Amino acid sequence: HDFAGSTAVHMVGGVAALVGAKILGPRIGKYDKAGKPQAILGHSLTLGALGVFILWFAWFGFNGCSTLGIEGALAELAGNIFMTTNIAAATSTTAVMIITWIRYKKPDVSMTLNGSLAGLVAITAGCDAVDNVGAFFIGLIAAFVVVFGVEFFDKVAKIDDPVGAIAVHGLCGATGTLLVGVFAVNGGLAYGGGFAMLGVQALGVAFVMGWVLVTSTVLFLILKATVGLRVSATEEIRGLDIEEHGLVSSYADFMPMLAQGMETVELPAAAVAVDKAVPVVVAPPAAV
Repeated sequence: HDFAGSTAVHMVGGVAALVGAKILGPRIGKYDKAGKPQAILGHSLTLGALGVFILWFAWFGFNGCSTLGIEGALAELAGNIFMTTNIAAATSTTAVMIITWIRYKKPDVSMTLNGSLAGLVAITAGCDAVDNVGAFFIGLIAAFVVVFGVEFFDKVAKIDDPVGAIAVHGLCGATGTLLVGVFAVNGGLAYGGGFAMLGVQALGVAFVMGWVLVTSTVLFLILKATVGLRVSATEEIRGLDIEEHGLVSSYADFMPMLAQGMETVELPAAAVAVDKAVPVVVAPPAAV
């Protein structure tokens, strides 16, 4: 049972991303000589948050409108889907914030935004089949999956995933599909349905995952051997906005900075104050 695509859409994309990122390799400067991951920050957390909120709102259409109708009994079903979708997302968002607050000593905004997406991805398979309580637990479980999934791929597997797509879509898509077999009101393990539905869900996830792993590996290897996957080191460092589009200032709010992990610059002992370094012209007061 995969109502709106936790597996068919999200896990497929996440597994393909895993294969592609592994074959492509990490970005320059992502890992130091000891193999320790280095954070490469995005240019605008504000735009990232806006994107997540737009996705959250659009997910009501993605899940709710997968009923393919909104009259009669379908209207009631759509209403339940809207509720379970929102509960799972809100639960996962809050849980990730708390988990990162405890684990990193400060709440991680970027990871919390991924927590929102994790809950949305996980509930997509069973949004029509679970009740509000089931949606809560699906969102809660997705929160742990995304936090520790991102850490695993970054620190253990050493696969460079800039936005956590493998954990959000791949792991949480698979998890959400499996949890339908646990929390589905009709047939779920937690509601006395036994292991039959959970077994079917697991079989479906395994077959789709295997198919995507094989086909994605073949596709990426063909691309690598023919047109190529990776740009040159010079193009990567300069940025593809400059190399491919001729855009020197694509991100006006992105302060110029040195590539992390590549070069260290020490400031002079007697650093000049900002107001001394930047010329400031004080205009005379206007005549009244």
